[in-house]
Amino acid sequence: MKHRYAVALTATLVACCTLLAGCSDAGNPVDFNAGAKDGGDARVKPADADTLLPTGPKSDFRITRTLDDGTHIARATLKGAKSGVTGSVWVWAPKEYQDPKYAKSGFPVLMALPGGLGSPKEQGGVTNYWVGGDIALQENITKWTAEGKSLPFIVVMPMLNPDTQYHDGSDIPGQQKMGTWLTEDVVNLTKANFRTYKSRDGWAFMGSSSGGFAGLKSVLKYPERFKAAIASGPDIVPDSPLWAGHQAEKDANNPEKLAQRLLQKGGPDVYLAFQAGSRESSSVSASIEKFRRTYGKGPIHTSMQLIPGGRHNAWDYQKGMADGSIKFISDQLKGPVASGS
Repeated sequence: MKHRYAVALTATLVACCTLLAGCSDAGNPVDFNAGAKDGGDARVKPADADTLLPTGPKSDFRITRTLDDGTHIARATLKGAKSGVTGSVWVWAPKEYQDPKYAKSGFPVLMALPGGLGSPKEQGGVTNYWVGGDIALQENITKWTAEGKSLPFIVVMPMLNPDTQYHDGSDIPGQQKMGTWLTEDVVNLTKANFRTYKSRDGWAFMGSSSGGFAGLKSVLKYPERFKAAIASGPDIVPDSPLWAGHQAEKDANNPEKLAQRLLQKGGPDVYLAFQAGSRESSSVSASIEKFRRTYGKGPIHTSMQLIPGGRHNAWDYQKGMADGSIKFISDQLKGPVASGS
């Protein structure tokens, strides 16, 4: 079930995004390849064997918002080589990314997916609301990092749907390949422009509503690539009308069936932080708890954050992240490695 709160949320964010365009440095190019010398990181020896230096080519990122600490959110247009999908991707690197002691280290990546359509066709043109200054995800991650709750994540915020229909973050036959877009093309863009990790220890998803489903499904489908997810008020099973006539492919993107397969294989271990607000429909938390009872064992580690007074929205879900969910996944992922030079 897709929730209508996202429509109202999108309308609220229109004014915010207008303000973003008014920033003094908005539209300026930005290169996130911090620590590079003499034309790139090619001559830098990584801090450890797991660190992947930027592979290139460099994308044309343009600033959309600058935080008070001087860090930037920036947007690039990605033409997906694997999926054929073209769309916007926003990125943000924490202040630690610029710290000379981490100049040779990879950083963990958090792929942040919105609820609602997450499409350029969304009312008001708000493609991914996690970029917004009123939601302040990046400011909160900065705060949680200082408090020891969170790793200093690179946050990647892609388009979720290309049109006015829900694609369930999947490659639905006859439709644009949104599963490949999210799990391959956007990942490759991130590796091209940032110091990341080769292993799954540096890759996680977070998302709300339909974005929570896409992140949950992606981790369960590709546990060898992604280790953790925060799924807030998610759908538990695929429900896009576009699946009609494609039951086998739909089953191959069903978190319940993917979880059963992972249990049968015995791993690798994944870490799923579920969230729901106490003022959401009881069916949301009930479906989460049913999933946890059935599949939350063996290699599938789960937590549940019930947010007091919480509704189905990004602001309340961040309260749950602060209260435990961001630490739950951070404890299982790899932070940057300091080096002496």
